[in-house]
Amino acid sequence: QVQLVESGGGLVQAGDSLRLSCAVSGRTFSSYAMGWFRQPTGKEREFVAAISWSGSITTYADSVKGRFTISRDNAKNTVDLQMNSLKPEDTAVYYCAARFTGYGGSRYYTRRNDYNNWGQGTQVTVSS
Repeated sequence: QVQLVESGGGLVQAGDSLRLSCAVSGRTFSSYAMGWFRQPTGKEREFVAAISWSGSITTYADSVKGRFTISRDNAKNTVDLQMNSLKPEDTAVYYCAARFTGYGGSRYYTRRNDYNNWGQGTQVTVSS
């Protein structure tokens, strides 16, 4: 098990950028696939982006493709989400998630049920 702590949320205007960071405790961080999800008020939690344990492959929700970038630093035990060209519809609580995969073939996961470790979330609000 690992513990995840998100940071970097805030209030920005449409078109601005934000960088979210997720700090992960545990010496085996590099053996976890990581993901970012978000939950707008009153809606279901939805997939945003995911990255394999090695960082070699990534995937994104269509709604953020081309604007958001997920990355990880296995030496620092962090996974980041760079968000550019933010829109009001990006407003949500953003959650970091982790799933142990070991060091086998790289893959990512996009479903909520794929993950069993979650952070507490960080609020992102984009004003128009």
